[in-house]
Amino acid sequence: MPRYYFDLRDEKGIALDEEGLELASHRAVQAEAAKSVADMARDAVLSASPAGGRQTMAIDVRDDGGPVMQVTFSFEIENLKTRSHARDH
Repeated sequence: MPRYYFDLRDEKGIALDEEGLELASHRAVQAEAAKSVADMARDAVLSASPAGGRQTMAIDVRDDGGPVMQVTFSFEIENLKTRSHARDH
């Protein structure tokens, strides 16, 4: 079974996956990449500045032969004040 490596990339740089996972199919690779990017996105949103801003992150998947897939995720936090809340003060 082929071994795939899931490198994490964001504005801070790249964290290389040294261990990898043995997966049987391209669909399994895609599912693992989706799980990884979802975990990254959750952590990034939770640690983002309340002032907001745009962030982009990616999972770069490779095997022993080189790049296989890239899953990119972007989000933006926009700090909104509702008009009704502003009128209450």
